Amino acid sequence: MSTTTRHVINRQRRLAARPSAAEPTAPSRPAAPEPATEDAPPRRSRRTPVLAALALLSVLLGGFSALAASRAADLRSGGAAHNAALADPARTSEVKGAVVQAVNALFSYNYADTARTDDAAKTLLTGGAVQQYAGMLAQVRRQAPQQKLVLTTTVTDAGVVRLDGDRARLLVFADQRNVSTAADATGKDNASYAAAMFAVDAVREGGRWRIAGIDTFTR
Repeated sequence: MSTTTRHVINRQRRLAARPSAAEPTAPSRPAAPEPATEDAPPRRSRRTPVLAALALLSVLLGGFSALAASRAADLRSGGAAHNAALADPARTSEVKGAVVQAVNALFSYNYADTARTDDAAKTLLTGGAVQQYAGMLAQVRRQAPQQKLVLTTTVTDAGVVRLDGDRARLLVFADQRNVSTAADATGKDNASYAAAMFAVDAVREGGRWRIAGIDTFTR
């Protein structure tokens, strides 16, 4: 076989091995879509039934907040020129003890013994604090009988930030335990806990310290 003939045969073989340009290529098959699945129904959160009367200190007394922390710093740094709390430890201890007892009594409430709280309000409040306190406890008083609500407030710390004669201002930290003794569907009592920081203005009247104002740092 001549060289020319061998080249022609090899060229024809190469051309035969290549796909023809005129021959349409098969279109690529798109991937089959995955079968649609229904979204899983949202999981229901199993929350403990909320007390009708919400946590008294966390809601009504403002709770912890950046604003409260800022106001606390202002209280500690202000009025030092007329602040006897820096120079009269005995009087400072007296007003602190009186206010701690007052807050514990005023902000504890038992649906079965409301007279104790009423007596505390009559003897431990004066001035604008009377209306402030009445507004704070209005919801609790309305719903406590149905919920069989028992509120227990405990002051964990208090500091006299200003003491001038018969007037004082204190920063108060308190915890509260709220229990609804009306059992829910599971037969369990509902309980919640709250903590708060607030300030009170106190005045000495008739030989005893009374709360004249409650500052919840909400304005």
